[in-house]
Amino acid sequence: MSSGSGSFHRDHPAAPFAAVTLGIALFSVMDALMKNASIAAGAYNAMLLRSVFGTALMFPLWKWRGGQWPDRAAMKLHALRGAVSGAMATSFFWGLVRLPMAEGIALSFIAPLIALYLASVLLGEQVGKRALIASLLGLAGVLVIAAGRLGEGQFSRDAAWGIGSILLSAVLYAFNLILQRKQAQMAGPIEVALFQTVFVALFLGLAAPWLAAVPGTRALVDIFGGAVLAMISLMVISWGYGRAEAQALLPIEYTAFVWAALMGWWMFAEPVTVATLLGVVLIVIGCWIAAPRVHIEETAL
Repeated sequence: MSSGSGSFHRDHPAAPFAAVTLGIALFSVMDALMKNASIAAGAYNAMLLRSVFGTALMFPLWKWRGGQWPDRAAMKLHALRGAVSGAMATSFFWGLVRLPMAEGIALSFIAPLIALYLASVLLGEQVGKRALIASLLGLAGVLVIAAGRLGEGQFSRDAAWGIGSILLSAVLYAFNLILQRKQAQMAGPIEVALFQTVFVALFLGLAAPWLAAVPGTRALVDIFGGAVLAMISLMVISWGYGRAEAQALLPIEYTAFVWAALMGWWMFAEPVTVATLLGVVLIVIGCWIAAPRVHIEETAL
């Protein structure tokens, strides 16, 4: 470890926060690419091909880093998270096609709040006062943003289905966050990224004879870009979750809205409103409150 006071080392207490923040930002850019591809080719085809591309990208890296076949317990967890992630991501992108990006991300933010309590039940973590206050501040920010978004738009039947699909995805995402924490303690980031995308491809591939179709060139480029970003994000987020408690890192999930608002404005001409800016302030404050609670885990990832 470097002794310089200005250095930033992988064992620095803030390193898990930096890793997860970077991963969330990359995931948000990936969301924009996948929304574009889902509009053109459908959410199922976009997710299926992203998983196939992801497997092709990760397998050589896994082998090069001396990857070994996971044991039975790890493989069962990889398969479970792959099934949950496949359903979660497909339902999210299906809903995101029918809603503005910022609104879709805002609705999905019920997931970290659910996961906060799942971490207590499933992982035995204590829900501290700071983590609770931070999550409530983040949720308040999301509600302000969502209210501004929904108040300006028209509530069509298509939008209602989109909202329902994203809320379903949020429930699955809450469970996925807890699985992510357990998975990060059993396997390294490269293994996690590879086997998640393998199992997503396998589970989605079961419906390929009925639903699969070949997208156009532009959609394929977006899907491939999404696959690259998804793999990098999975690895850095897995690294971060392997070194800090879930309840300390969960509020960082809210920063995805900042990136979603920017990408929605840039790629889909979705305006950033005053409500959006107010919500962002609340979200950032919540993350700042939670950050000092990080606890570095003694892991060997």
